Amino acid sequence: MSRLGSDCQRLSHVIGNDMNLIIRNVLQGTGALVNLLSLSWPLTMSTLVICSVLSAVFLVYGRYQKNAAKLSQEFTAKANEVAEDTLTLMKTVRVYGTEGMEIGRYKLLLERLGSVSIREAAAYGLWNLSFHTLYRLTQVLALLLGGLSILTGYVSPEQLTKYILYCEWMIYATWRLADSLTSLLQSIGASEEVFHLMSLSPSHQYLSKGKHTEENATVHEKAEEGLKIQKLRGHVQFVDVSFQYPSRITVPALANVNFSIQPNEVVAIVGASGCGKSSLVSLLLRLYDPVDGQIYIDGFPIKELDIRCLREKIGFVGQEPHLFHMDISSNISYGCSGKVNQEDVELAASQAGAHDFISTLPDGYQTVVHDGLLSGGQKQRIAIARAILRDPAILILDEATSALDWESERRIKGLIFNQTARTVIVIAHRLGTVENADRIIVMHGGRVVEVGTHKELLLRDGFYARLIRNREDSIGF
Repeated sequence: MSRLGSDCQRLSHVIGNDMNLIIRNVLQGTGALVNLLSLSWPLTMSTLVICSVLSAVFLVYGRYQKNAAKLSQEFTAKANEVAEDTLTLMKTVRVYGTEGMEIGRYKLLLERLGSVSIREAAAYGLWNLSFHTLYRLTQVLALLLGGLSILTGYVSPEQLTKYILYCEWMIYATWRLADSLTSLLQSIGASEEVFHLMSLSPSHQYLSKGKHTEENATVHEKAEEGLKIQKLRGHVQFVDVSFQYPSRITVPALANVNFSIQPNEVVAIVGASGCGKSSLVSLLLRLYDPVDGQIYIDGFPIKELDIRCLREKIGFVGQEPHLFHMDISSNISYGCSGKVNQEDVELAASQAGAHDFISTLPDGYQTVVHDGLLSGGQKQRIAIARAILRDPAILILDEATSALDWESERRIKGLIFNQTARTVIVIAHRLGTVENADRIIVMHGGRVVEVGTHKELLLRDGFYARLIRNREDSIGF
């Protein structure tokens, strides 16, 4: 946010205010040089030497200012980050009594920023000192050389007056040009990160192109970005899928995962924390691509599908859903591609058990969401309503009922297990959430170790049965 805000604003200021000054001073300096050369080119050489020295000083100063501006914006961004973290996590800060530590972190960054600013001011003072020294030197040389030229009859007093005026114009044009270029370099230094962000190409997943043949033309249509499946059935296959996160390439998150989920099947994925459950979801949503193996949706490789079209047909509810700073109705209808009326929003909220508490809010469905307004369970119910409203072919619930009370969880389980119109993938620790699933996939160490129904896995007396024995009402804590 700091990059998009202050950095872009700084560059905008230079473009709007300094570019015209740069052009004007270039024209003025060029005009003064032409007039000086027409008066006396030997006298002009002395002025050019001084302007060259001034330009050399500027090159050193400008390079320093560019680096200083980059550091200044970097420390500003870090200070803003600390402030945002502290204000957002204020409850945690208060609980742990770390107010002093957070103030210290913020103060340290401000001190570094102040140190850079002081050095910038000192460098600017030296730059101004250099200009004024060279400017006065130009006047002294003009008078000395001009006086000698008058004594020798080389120039007239009128020409000397013109020469001194043009010298001043040229030296001032050089100084103003250098000053404006300094501001430009500062902005470029401050905005390098912005230019870097602007130069980033879209992820290759948005540029994927699939093959299109006549025999499957009735099932899907070809789009520029990939294949658009007109009616998603919800058949999911993982074939020899392996994956590790880019930040942890030496630690495999998944290794040779194989399983298949049939259309309209309710499948639970269980296992200890860190076993790869959420990684499966991330790959299915194509937030990442597998390092090896292939994922198929209705028989088509996921890499060949249009990613936007696919995500429109998938509903996802995470353990800690995030709501936008807008009214509840807009939060529920967020991401719906078709036209949604208020009745549809309220029906989805009722199915998710959210209608009653929404009705008690100050402005009902028009209440704007902000920090502290809703509890974790209320946020989860709104997120579930958002997923239901999309009417997805595949519904993914990643610990989506962890913050719900017993009655709300019972209602959501009834909504999940009593419907047959979509494929449902449930990741949960609670036994009551997964025991009624059509199949349970047990993960351990990034691999699928067991697959079966709740009763089958208990009779098998394997890893799943040991998890059940360890926790009477939870799996994988």
